Amino acid sequence: MFDAKSIDDIASRLSDAIPPGLNTFKEDMEKNFRAILQSVLGKMELVTREEFEVQKGVLAKTRSRLEALEKRVDAMESADNK
Repeated sequence: MFDAKSIDDIASRLSDAIPPGLNTFKEDMEKNFRAILQSVLGKMELVTREEFEVQKGVLAKTRSRLEALEKRVDAMESADNK
């Protein structure tokens, strides 16, 4: 999930994009941006890049083992059919 620093950075960048004539609302809007981002991103159930990479490695290892097992089963079935 997103850390607080990332959310703060995005909220700050959004508030910096507010036209100069609305600077009086900038602080309130930044707080609102932060709250909305936390809510929306929290509902998305995102994972960190590290968690993604770990799961990607597990999947690759599992796929490799599955392919090896498929070859063994094919070899055993071929031997039984002879």
